[in-house]
Amino acid sequence: MSLTRFLPTPSDRMGILWSLLTVEDSVIVEYGPAGTTHFSMGLFGELGIEQENRLFTTHLREEDVVMGDTSRLENAIKEVDENFHPAVIFAVASSCSAVIGTDLRGVCTMVQPKVKARLVTFEQGGFRGDYAAGIKEAYRLLADQMVKAGAEKRPGTYNILGASIGAYRCKADVLEMERLMKEAFGMEPHTALCLETDLEKIASMGGAEVNLVIRQEALPAARLLEGKCGTPFVYGAPYGYQGTLDWLEAVGRQIGRPVNPRLAGELKKRAMETAQYRMYGRMLRRDKTQAVLCGEYEAVKGLGAFLGGMGIAPTRQISAHSLAPLENAEEGVQYLPAEKERVDLMRSLHRTLVLADDTARRLLEGDNTFIRIATPLVDGAQVAVHMPLMGPRGADMVLETVEAYFNTLR
Repeated sequence: MSLTRFLPTPSDRMGILWSLLTVEDSVIVEYGPAGTTHFSMGLFGELGIEQENRLFTTHLREEDVVMGDTSRLENAIKEVDENFHPAVIFAVASSCSAVIGTDLRGVCTMVQPKVKARLVTFEQGGFRGDYAAGIKEAYRLLADQMVKAGAEKRPGTYNILGASIGAYRCKADVLEMERLMKEAFGMEPHTALCLETDLEKIASMGGAEVNLVIRQEALPAARLLEGKCGTPFVYGAPYGYQGTLDWLEAVGRQIGRPVNPRLAGELKKRAMETAQYRMYGRMLRRDKTQAVLCGEYEAVKGLGAFLGGMGIAPTRQISAHSLAPLENAEEGVQYLPAEKERVDLMRSLHRTLVLADDTARRLLEGDNTFIRIATPLVDGAQVAVHMPLMGPRGADMVLETVEAYFNTLR
């Protein structure tokens, strides 16, 4: 593990926690020391996740570790069940309990007859990858254990799979997709994994007409739902004008409906207009247009294609998380595990359009043009839910920064 000067990449445990915290009617009991949970809660507060009466720790002590005593976990589960009456309690391993090999599943099997809540375990503890691996496991387990087969079919509805609250502008992106699906097909959302959902909505996900998979980590969950409930899925995310139209047409092919002609026409017109930006780059005598992107894999890939269509070549596309959990990562997107590599890259840039996070902005020279597309947030907050990165509204926002970037070139 390399030294970290700024903020380390969150572990799989963190990805699991922030995914499960968005599920109403459930409670998380983490088997670990209070310090690790306190650190987690600070991050979750920045992400805007409600935590009150939702996340508890057993306050693991040194003698519990040495003696292998799990009574604190057993008592914590019983206490939470008695006082808060959740439908489900997620028992999650901390790094400490994972290191000593606590049999979390065995403890929950023993305690289950003594409580009313259903007990579900996550034993990763932060050692099976970064947050991408964690959210992949959270999606898969929720689809496998929480979704009921044989749900009443509801034509004209859909689920979104892969909505990670840890992704920048996640809620705004989901609202933009809902707006597009309504305008394009007249369809209504059922729920999103994992964003502001609840156990009842998750249980009835199988009734939706189609699942929209917006990140590769949710593909195993989509396949489980296809096998269990017969729900087809479409993988892809709507970035840029042409990218949004392509995405809507893929959804339309799956559900057997055409895209609203008026919306399709607007997207085609905007795509043709942005293609004209190519000639701006050809007119430059000294500077060449170039972009560097660093963020969530899907955002980097989608926004990189959008910029490439305008003649702004992405010279580097860096995923903020490991590509290991992905099935088919594009060759042009890479992961830099050592922070020093990312720091050196940002410091080397000049007259470049940079789409990244706040730590990158602090490293950039003043002749670069920056737009935030990823967490962590250091110099601000995400408050607005009408400013997505996806869809035509997201493309409009990026295009404004592109205009500012061209004004810096010679």
